[in-house]
This record gives sequence, structure tokens and C-alpha cells, in this order.
Amino acid sequence: MASRFQEASLVTSPSYPNAVVWSSENLIAVAAGHLVIILNPALPTGPRGLITIPNADKPYQIGLVRSQDLLIGGLLPSSLKRERHPCVRSLAWSDTGMSPNHGCLLAVCTAEGRVKLYRPPFSDFCAEWIEIVDVTNMLYENLSSFNFGDSNNTLSKDLVVQLDYEEDERNSIPKARKRRKTSQDIILHEQSFTDQASCSKQDSQTWDNVLEIEAYEQTSNAHHLPKAPRKGSREISPETYVSREALLSSLSVAWSSLLQYSSESYSCENMLRFSLLAIGSKSGCVSIWKVHAPECYNIERSNASPIVELTAIIKAHSSWVSTMSWGIFCCDSSNPQVVLVTGSCDGSVKIWMSNKEDVEKSVEVYKSSFFLLKEVVTANPVPVSTLSFVVNSHSNAMHLAIGKGSGCFEVWKGEISTGKFEQVATTNAHDQVVTGLAWSYDGRCLYSCSQDNYVRNWILCENTISEVPIPANTPGLSSTTDLPDDFLSCLGVALSPGNLAVALVRSFNVELLNPMYQARSQKAAVEFLWNGAQQSGESEDSSETITEAILGFSKTEFTYWESNLLWSLKEFKDLNKPLVLWDMVAAMLAFKQSMPEFVELVLSKWLSVSYLGFHDDIPMEDLVPKISRRLSAVPSRLLHILNVISRRVMLSEIKTEEINRKLQGQRTNNEEEIDLWLRLLEESERELRERVVGLSFSAYVRAESSLGPVLSSTGNWRPAGLAQLQQWVEMNHDIVPSQLETLSAEVKSSLTRSSNTTETASEEEKCPYCAAPVHFHSPEEAFCESPPQNKKKSKGKERCVQSHKLERCCVSMQVCPPTPLWFCKCCNRMTLELAPDTLFALPSFPSDLKSLPESYFSNVASKPFCLFCGILLQRKQPEFLLSASPV
Repeated sequence: MASRFQEASLVTSPSYPNAVVWSSENLIAVAAGHLVIILNPALPTGPRGLITIPNADKPYQIGLVRSQDLLIGGLLPSSLKRERHPCVRSLAWSDTGMSPNHGCLLAVCTAEGRVKLYRPPFSDFCAEWIEIVDVTNMLYENLSSFNFGDSNNTLSKDLVVQLDYEEDERNSIPKARKRRKTSQDIILHEQSFTDQASCSKQDSQTWDNVLEIEAYEQTSNAHHLPKAPRKGSREISPETYVSREALLSSLSVAWSSLLQYSSESYSCENMLRFSLLAIGSKSGCVSIWKVHAPECYNIERSNASPIVELTAIIKAHSSWVSTMSWGIFCCDSSNPQVVLVTGSCDGSVKIWMSNKEDVEKSVEVYKSSFFLLKEVVTANPVPVSTLSFVVNSHSNAMHLAIGKGSGCFEVWKGEISTGKFEQVATTNAHDQVVTGLAWSYDGRCLYSCSQDNYVRNWILCENTISEVPIPANTPGLSSTTDLPDDFLSCLGVALSPGNLAVALVRSFNVELLNPMYQARSQKAAVEFLWNGAQQSGESEDSSETITEAILGFSKTEFTYWESNLLWSLKEFKDLNKPLVLWDMVAAMLAFKQSMPEFVELVLSKWLSVSYLGFHDDIPMEDLVPKISRRLSAVPSRLLHILNVISRRVMLSEIKTEEINRKLQGQRTNNEEEIDLWLRLLEESERELRERVVGLSFSAYVRAESSLGPVLSSTGNWRPAGLAQLQQWVEMNHDIVPSQLETLSAEVKSSLTRSSNTTETASEEEKCPYCAAPVHFHSPEEAFCESPPQNKKKSKGKERCVQSHKLERCCVSMQVCPPTPLWFCKCCNRMTLELAPDTLFALPSFPSDLKSLPESYFSNVASKPFCLFCGILLQRKQPEFLLSASPV
């Protein structure tokens, strides 16, 4: 068995497949019984988040049936249902940018059939996550407004049904008769269901020979939707009741990536950004919800709920929708297509497609935005338990793995552009139901796990899939707890953002544990395995430096580690992928402790290829000077990756505060005393600072030269702290580019002419604590000046005895106020003003800052990313609270 490098015990045990999910901001959520446990893989035994599933809510008021009909029409399971303990059935993380702090939202589906959205308590000193939207309540309100559809019509299996709230204002008839009956109305087929189609809890009471279902009403945040009328007084047939109950009983949830839409109808500052949330139900329908991202991000307390709109209801299958997965097909970079794969208990698997433009317009014109692309697997007696779907970002090839209740899984490959799909393999991998599938390395490798407690590793080469052993050796075995190995089942597998680590959730066999100690506190565990030695299927020559097995690793394993580390570094060049390097940094640190020459080998190859354009096998001492001369010609994303690796890997022995002190303009003529990586880090951060200063000056000069307040009306980015930026250029006039000096002179002249502007006023800064003047001496920190009687001589300088040490914003260099600020967990810097979005997409230092196109300043600074590290900023939290660790 493969050695885990760390683990975390759980106090409750999962009950359903796909019980573990890994977010793109590096948090792990585990569906463990009546709890959702959120933990940080960088510190699995440390602080955790928690979502407690409450007891069953009151059932929805969907209609009345006669008491004598309880034994017919499929109502018997509902009438005999008893109280059950709350349990989590399905989990799904959204993409980054959906939470108020630019993090991820978590969608939770319970065994009762309710779906709710939660956000992290990033500004609340508690571990319980905060509920923001009850999606099932919104679905009930939408369906109730249309009386759950017309039972006299049937719904085609492949039809996408859209909601139509259009009212005919030309008629003055009552509101109940105002809406026109069009072909776009919801048409829900009232069909007979088997006993398993009715599993929602209900609370009934007999009154005049009629069974009345009590309603649970809750105010929704969807103010644009009509208020749901009360339908409980209407008598319906048993079949209709079962159909409605199944439609409201959710089973699975899945999030799409964050989509962006900009056109003439949407200005730059109001760019439409949203994610699609798919919810599968027992009726076989899939409801598609559009969840809008916040317009701006903050770290203060935010009680505002996101805008959630019901976009479509797809009649996908004839039975329960057990699993789903999203994908993005980038045939056109400006208009990528959205792909949804659905699996059902009837054994069928279907692929649905839409494009971003149609999804965006569907709310306005209510046209069909999803269509059936392919029915991959037809209905059969074996239910589908899990799916894993990935679209190769380079070739747009599709890889689909389908896990089934029989223990086998199928692998399909296809080209979405041509619509051709072929089955690659069918493997009887397990003896019991497949509970988890996860693709890695763009669909080249596959992990599968089952309720039989086995985890298997597969490799896909051309059209052949074969099992390969999970690497047994692990670098830096750092397990701190001694968990037993008496596991009963494995109920989920997930991959880290860099694909270098695997997380498994296993349930213990309580009968084999010590009843006094282990059985009480350990019901399940999350195991972490390294995936770096995974065979990738590519024939690559091994590195010449590694000539023999070292520390238990074979030469082949070193080759795979090198290949996969370089693959992960290459993938993070994509600007749409959040910069989360935790698994890469952790793996390099583990190798650095035992074999530092291997880490230098990997980094030298990455630096030479990324910065020089070719692999140059030269020593690091000769490579760094060549790279330093080319920093201005490389993209900002490469500089961010270099800074993170320099700080967290190569300079890991030095504390972050000490590194920052050495980088605060303290240069010496004796460069031999400066560490090689420290000097490279200093030059890389200075390059990024020069870029943000140049963009700030260029934006200000462009705004001043324009006629009228054009920039402010169009929502373009407005820089802050121009006086401080200009002083920094003057302090570093001997090393900054000449065009920065020219722009600085223009800005200084403009600020002098406009003496009443806020920029000039900000030059004379005041201490936020004592109102003493603060002068600019360093871009990192400042000290206020106290009255003369409180000063003394110290090392030849006159300094305030009780002066306050103040932090400066790393973007605007202004003194930070004593309010919650953005914090970087890599460089430990504070940020008041966010860097412009253009900075993170710069391919190089602009050769002419004055001639930059208008698009460079058309967006306000909205993404809370660190100027120097490129990772997601967050609120500085105490150590006893959970926070994400991108590094």
C-alpha cells in the first residue's frame, strides 16, 4: 500500500459516494454524516470549518390528497416514512471569485433533498460556515407560481424547459389570468414513479378525510421572481403528488467554472460574471441556476446574498440523477461552450451543451440554451454512481470516466467539436460500487475507489487503459498522528489544484478499533498521497543528473517526479487558473530536505525554458545572472511563480519578516554577501513594482489629457498614492527605467498645477493614531514624527521615542489605516488598494507606457491578488481559525 504523507481523523463517517471535494483555493470539504468538515490540507490537524445539517425541515405545501389514497399511486413509502437523522448526500465547490472575498462557495445537498449555499466566515470569529441561499426554497417558489406545470401535457426526454415570467401588460384581467400560455411555459410530465421516487420526509395530518401537507415558507433573495401563491388548498391526485415531491427532492449538485460576458449591453465596470449550478433531482430533471459573482470583493462583514436565477429545467433522465460534472469547451476563446454530463440510476449517461452567450441571454429572451449533444450510455439495469469529466485545455479532447454500482467503470474519449465519441475500455475494477473517480494530468491518469476499500491507479495511453501501482515511496514522510489501518470502505477521491497530491476519505471498521479510545473519536480519516511519481504515459528520457536510486527512489521515479513538477509549473502559466502552489511547494520542500540537488535540477530546467526559451544545462550560479537581465521581457505570472518558489522553497530557512527587511532597499556594494535567490527575488519584486508604478502614471496622464471627466464616467481604473509613487521613483532614479522618470516628472508637474486635488493632499500623510506627520522613507513601512520634546538621538538619527510603526500599502505605498486590510500569506504584506487587473496579464514591461491601448485601463482593480506573489489575498486571521493556504 502507498504511504500517506499526512492524514486527518474525522469524528463522523461519510454515507454516500463522492464524499470529498477539493476547492480551487486549496480547501477540502468532507461530507461526514450530519456534518460538513472543511479543512486546510496544509494543516489537516489544525483549525477546521464546520457546517451542521439541521433536523428535517417542514415539508413543502405541494397539494392535498385524500387519506384513502395513501396506499396507491406510489404514496405508500412517503406515508410510512419515519424520522431520520440528517445527512449530507452531495457536495460541490464553486470556482474562485464567487464568494464575497473572492473565494469559493460550497453547495450542500442533504439526504432530505434540500440544497443550500454556504460561504466561509472570513470576518466572523467562528468555525461555522454561513448559509446564504436556500436554493430548494427558490425552486419551490418558482414551480408553485406555475402550479408545477400542466399535467395534461407530456415532457419530452431531451427537451430543455425554460421558465417564462413574461406577463401580458396589454390586458387588464386579474393577475392569475394575465400570463399568456406559450410554448415556453414549464410543462412538467405528471408520471407514475416507483416507490424509490418518493423519499422526502413529510409531515401530515388528517382533516376531513384529506391529507394536508404543511408548507414551509421562507423569504428568498430572488426579488425579481413573482411571489409564490399558496397551492396547499388544491386537491391533487396521488401520482401528481409523487411527481411534485420527486421534483423537489435533490440528489446531486455540480458547479461550472466562472463565466464572464461583456458586450455592448454591458459596460466594462458592469461585466456580467456568473457560474452555473446544476441540481439533479429524483424526478430525472436537472435544474440549472445562474449564480452571479459579487460586483466587488471585500473582507468586511457581508450579509448580502448573491443573485440566483433559475435558467432552465432539463428533463434529462427517466429516473434519479445521481451524479453530474461540468466542462468548458474552448473552441472560441471569446465564447467558450459549456458542457454538462449527467448520470442516472437508470444507467444512462448524457452530455448536454450550451454556449456562454446563449446562457447569458436566456434570462432575457427565454430561449432554449441547452441541447442534448450525445447519449453516451443508454438506459440499463446498472445505475451510475459517479462521473469524472475533463476537457484537455490544449487539444479540447474529452475524457469521461463512468463509475457504476456493479464495481466496473467505463472510459470514453471524444471530440466535442465533431461529436464523435468512442468507448475506450470497460474495466471490472472493483467488487462493490465505485464511489469515486478523478482524472489527473489532463486525462492521462485516473484514480478509482470503491466501497470495497480498494483504491486503484490507471493510466490511459492512446485507446488503452491499464492499471499501474500507486507509488509506495513518498518524499518527506511527515505523518504526525498514528492512525490505524482498519478501514472498511473508501468513499471518495480528490486531486489537488496542482495534481501532485491525492486526498482519500475512508471509513473505519469500528468493530476492529479499541472501544475505549479509537472507536469513540475516530469514525473516518482523510489520507493524503503524493501523485508526483505517477506514470504519465509519455516516454521521456531521464535526467542525466540522476544516475542511480537514492533514498529508496528509483531513477524512473525521479524522472516521473521531474516530468510532473514541470507539467504543473507549465499549467500555472494559464491566467485563468488560480495560483495555488501548495502541493508543489510542499513536494519541493520534502525533496529539499533529503536531496536538494534534485530541486535545483527541476528549477534550473524550468527557469531556462521559461525565461530563456530553451533548456540550457548550466549551473544555477551562471543561470541566475542571465535570467536577471530578462526579467522585463517575461510575463507577470512567471514573476509571481518565481517569487513564491524563492520565498517558500529556496529561502524557506529564513523567516518572511527577515526577508522583507533585507529587501527594503538595503543594498550593498559587496554582492557576494547577498544570497543568490535573495538577489533574484529582489530584482523580480522590483520589476513588478516598476510595472504597477508605470501603469499608475500612464493611467493618470491619460486621464489628465482626456477632455472632461471621461475616465470617471466609464469606470476605468483610477490609481491612488501618486505622490508616494513619485517619491519612490525619485529615491530609485538610478535603477528605474528612463520612461518611468519621464512619466514621474509629468505627474509631478500635473500635481503641482492642480494643487486642490486629492493626490496632492495625500503627499502630506498623517499618522492615523496621533495625527503626527509621516514622511516617505521606505515603500514597506513608515514611522510618524512626534513633537520635538519627545525626540532623542539614536545612531546619528533623530527619531521619535513613541513613534508609531505603520504599514504601507504595497500597491499605492500609502500609509494603511487601522482597518481590516488584505493580507498575503506568502510575503506577509498588507494591501489597501488593489493592483490593476492588467498587471497580472502583462506579457512584459511595456516598451512605451504612453501608447498603451485604452483596454489596459478599461477595468477597475477588482481581483484581490498580491502584487508580488499573485496569490489570493485574504483577511488576516488568528491561528485558531481556518484560512486557505495557497502556498
